[in-house]
Amino acid sequence: MVAFLRSAIFVITLRIFYLLSVLLFCSLSAQKKLAFDTLKLKDADDLHADDYGNLYIYKNKDFSFTKYDSLGRQLGKMMLTVPYKVQSVQNPLSVPLFSENAQEMKFVDQNLNEIQRVDFRQKFGFIKMAYAEDLQQLWLLDESSKRLIQYNFRNDTTINSYPFDGSFDELMDLLVYENKVYILTKKNIRVYNLKFEKIFEAATENAKRFRRENDAILVITAQAILKYIPEKELATVFTDPGAQIVDKNILSFFEIKANNLYLYTLKQPDDTQEQKEPEPVKIDAEQQPAQPGEKTSGEAGEKKEPEQQSAAEQQAADPLRKLMEESAEVQAAGV
Repeated sequence: MVAFLRSAIFVITLRIFYLLSVLLFCSLSAQKKLAFDTLKLKDADDLHADDYGNLYIYKNKDFSFTKYDSLGRQLGKMMLTVPYKVQSVQNPLSVPLFSENAQEMKFVDQNLNEIQRVDFRQKFGFIKMAYAEDLQQLWLLDESSKRLIQYNFRNDTTINSYPFDGSFDELMDLLVYENKVYILTKKNIRVYNLKFEKIFEAATENAKRFRRENDAILVITAQAILKYIPEKELATVFTDPGAQIVDKNILSFFEIKANNLYLYTLKQPDDTQEQKEPEPVKIDAEQQPAQPGEKTSGEAGEKKEPEQQSAAEQQAADPLRKLMEESAEVQAAGV
């Protein structure tokens, strides 16, 4: 009897796990095509999404950096004279851009107006990559001196300097967090401590940049978003081999595919997207008017829809509730 009850609990647990997995997969698979002008997305080389749902498009073709809201309305635009790398738009009030060609870091506000510029030419050798840790400190990879430099640009002082004998070839991005140095190239990611002892290395394809969300370090590639599992592996959190560009914010994943913009979100579309107005029911001019108290086919369809939605919602909850009740009954039987 005890063996039978244990087997029953095991089966019920598996059913609960399967149901939760199906519900999670369905929520992750939710896709919505955004009404975004394809001409604005054409020739885009990079896409950024801030946590307010605004989108930023960078184009190498004309060195333009443009900000749009989620409906595609332009909120700001910069026409740059040389290539710049946009580090992150997570703080839209102060967006850092680094130019290896100009040897400078710019900070722009929510309207893409320049609010500060840091010139490296007078103080350093040749800065290969720069990372803005906050609104005061920069981390700089100086190729000429082979050093990683911690620099306070507010008061123009060098805080620390660390020897770096790694390769500067195909360098794509730099991130420093919790005394760890993250180096990204087109082909791999390498993690060091501040003594530049290698902690981790893994291969990547078409890597572009880092993104940090609290303690999580993400790698954005052309077709995928990967999460660094400390000293273990890179785990894929989103991928689409057919995508041109991918990015994410705290709520959603974004991708440009065939010059269209798509959104994948864990939340229901009602939470983040505007509802479309229901289309009017078309009635045939030759259709006979309904008798009093009788429903037309259109009205019947309209009134059944909320009932069907309610039933669909209950279907997701009732099996789980039933399974949990069954599990409780089995446990109460004396296992």
